[in-house]
Amino acid sequence: MSNLEHRSINLIPFYSIKEYIFSSSVSIKKFAFGNVVGNIAIFIPFGAYLLLFKNNKRVITNLLFVFIVSLFVEIIQGIFGIGASDIDDIILNCLGGLIGILGYKFFLFILRDEKKVHTAITILSVIALPRILFYLFIMKMRF
Repeated sequence: MSNLEHRSINLIPFYSIKEYIFSSSVSIKKFAFGNVVGNIAIFIPFGAYLLLFKNNKRVITNLLFVFIVSLFVEIIQGIFGIGASDIDDIILNCLGGLIGILGYKFFLFILRDEKKVHTAITILSVIALPRILFYLFIMKMRF
């Protein structure tokens, strides 16, 4: 069988998520949890890093950038037949990016100093990012 036969493209918003929620299969629910959490978690650092390394701190501008990157990833998956291209992944990736962007803004509100925010995000990255990647790896190995 060719890669073309294994391609999956979903352009209906929330279709996959709805399927996950209403499925009675335990294995699908486990996969769904990993997929949903993974798509959100992998883009949280990306959203925070955008504000960390860019001069433009506007939420909507950075969220648009997250959307474009996520769309690009899904298009590449569709072209090369890597995994599935799913609008729900873009939605979840944008949610993760938004959490990261708002997390940066929250730290800036609390700490009131960009250098302190940079330090806090760097420390969190050293602690949290390996854990997120390990979790995603473990979830991938289970399926």
